[in-house]
Amino acid sequence: MERLSDPYTIRYPQIVAVADEGGERVELIEFFDCIGGAMWVKRHYAQSPLVHSVRTVGSTNRYMLSTGSADLALEGSTFPAGIAAVAVDEREIAITYRGLGGGGVGASICRASAHGITRHETDPSGGGRLAGSTIWLPRRERVIIGVDDTDTPEEGATWTLAHNIARAVEDEQSRYLTHTIVQLYPVPYRTKNCVSIACEFATSDPDGLIRRYHDYLEEYTLSEDTGMAAWRGFDPSPLEEFGRRVKMGEVSRDNLATLDERLTTIMDGRGVIGAVAAIPFYTRFEEALALWNGSG
Repeated sequence: MERLSDPYTIRYPQIVAVADEGGERVELIEFFDCIGGAMWVKRHYAQSPLVHSVRTVGSTNRYMLSTGSADLALEGSTFPAGIAAVAVDEREIAITYRGLGGGGVGASICRASAHGITRHETDPSGGGRLAGSTIWLPRRERVIIGVDDTDTPEEGATWTLAHNIARAVEDEQSRYLTHTIVQLYPVPYRTKNCVSIACEFATSDPDGLIRRYHDYLEEYTLSEDTGMAAWRGFDPSPLEEFGRRVKMGEVSRDNLATLDERLTTIMDGRGVIGAVAAIPFYTRFEEALALWNGSG
């Protein structure tokens, strides 16, 4: 029987955080390996005063946080663990966790050993002790890349190419978070299914990320109508009205001219309409996949 190297620690595979432009809001993205532990954390951490919302996306829990600090009235079973402080400066985001008993193990060494952390301070944990940690993460911003129309009736598939490029450009500065397929209105000139793609990243090198993605897309696209757009910012909701219109009917490229300055069109083939429309639907999978053509 092989011995367990550390039987009372489950390490988080990766932790990433993005901050808004003013450093007042943070989205903390924790990749998990143990779903039971992740669901326990999701339930209890939601009670922390600094946590506005928490949702599970794939193998991650995503916490929407305010900066500041809070006293946690921790109590076994009812509120055994939570987030006690969030701080942002020009280079780093600091998160402080506290927990009791097993919750303290999760709040300390389990997170302190995650990939993506630049440094940490950690209390001894285990048994019934109160324990916690502060971890420091690189300050990153959200970049969402929209892609459409890379295939032809004979070959290719946009959703696979977009994902494979996202994997190829991922590095320590740019972490690939999510891939969302967005069903658009089935216009007559579609290849077949009329979907576009949004790939979400957390990055400290937005210009380099976008440039590398563009280079790959130019090399591997099969279409002369390819569209690529990039959103740099915490919240792409200013694009939502445009996205909804593209899901409901045919939209002219002229409508792109009045959109938000945080949006950049990189490849302006006909597919740029779908590329931009995909961006506000990132991680909203059910809504993104709905067909809004009035047929039911």
